Amino acid sequence: MIIGISVFELHLPASRSLKDKRRVVKSLIERVHQRFRVSIAETDFNDLLQRAEIAIAAVVAGGESEMEKLMDEVRDIVESDPEVYLTRWDPQLLEGES
Repeated sequence: MIIGISVFELHLPASRSLKDKRRVVKSLIERVHQRFRVSIAETDFNDLLQRAEIAIAAVVAGGESEMEKLMDEVRDIVESDPEVYLTRWDPQLLEGES
């Protein structure tokens, strides 16, 4: 069993209020969760208007290549969002016992 985790930071240049930021971050979190069924949440910079940190955790029964593919697909979804810029991406793979 492979466990993948990633913490990433976003810059939201068009965000002018916390309400704007929440709308964008919530939408992104929902899209990623619905598509990949990973655990995902905003984890830091809650009071900053144009910065967000999001963490993801996923488990796959297959090998490392399956997890790397999943993480790449998640990153592609994040990078394709026109309202955010990905400023940090820190994926890690952990091997667990089945």
